[in-house]
Amino acid sequence: MSAKNGSIKLVAGNSNPALAQEIANWLHLPLTKATVRRFADMEIFVEIQENVRGSDVFIIQSTSFPANDHLMELLIITDALRRASARRITAVIPYFGYARQDRKVGSRSPISAKLVANLITRAGVDRVMTLDLHAGQIQGFFDIPTDNLYASPVMVRDIKERFDLGNVMVVSPDVGGVVRARGLAKRINTPLAIIDKRRERAGESEVMNVIGDAAGFTCILIDDIVDSGGTLVNAADALLANGAKDVYAYISHGVLSGGAAARIAGSRLKELVITDSILPTEAVTKAPNIRTLSIAPLIAEAIARTASEESVSSLFD
Repeated sequence: MSAKNGSIKLVAGNSNPALAQEIANWLHLPLTKATVRRFADMEIFVEIQENVRGSDVFIIQSTSFPANDHLMELLIITDALRRASARRITAVIPYFGYARQDRKVGSRSPISAKLVANLITRAGVDRVMTLDLHAGQIQGFFDIPTDNLYASPVMVRDIKERFDLGNVMVVSPDVGGVVRARGLAKRINTPLAIIDKRRERAGESEVMNVIGDAAGFTCILIDDIVDSGGTLVNAADALLANGAKDVYAYISHGVLSGGAAARIAGSRLKELVITDSILPTEAVTKAPNIRTLSIAPLIAEAIARTASEESVSSLFD
């Protein structure tokens, strides 16, 4: 396929080569030959090994662990493409790191998401494409066009295939996620419940109350990020204590740092379903109750529509 005003090129960083290759397969395009490697002192070196002059280039790179390395790769790849006279550069960032730092949480704390947006823009990116931003207003941190894709169509399809919707309840693990949970509940026409929790310190949460009657329902927790897994484990325990039949979780980004995979595996959570926006670790792939959904078809379609100047938002109508 080709772009409306030039050829399409796909360039992959090192954050998630499997996803990049799957996207390329869906688009029936090869990944552009490029070297992204480290010098002995861990400086990043990039060399684009094909002609990209006048091309519509899409860089596929999540800024997941190690976040700083992958962010620098994205910036340096962008600079290499800009100096190679690419016509347009789109940063496809399935998982946008630093998104949780979207506001000042103290008197002298940074807004790191805005800083990262500035870095990406100043490096020479013309457009950003990402998935399920932690906070929608982060789109406004960029002074360039930004498409925030949603994993919900992929999740809805999977839920409809696997569950009897007449016995399902969608649950938000906290008050802040109510809008996301309500959107899913509306799509599959199920009731909604909310977990009221108090976070005592970063990375830990204490479930306080379940708002809604979960008794007898198969509960599906929905959220954008799972990191330590503590919130999901506590939420599952609270729902089961309130009479829920089983508890599942559908999460867009499986950060799952530290011992999170083991925590989920040892929990009462029936299954955690994540997307492949972040390359799963060995611990995640071996966990018996963690399953991965591919977002490659969704991102590939969004790339094709962007290249041909068609609507991306209509994917989610």
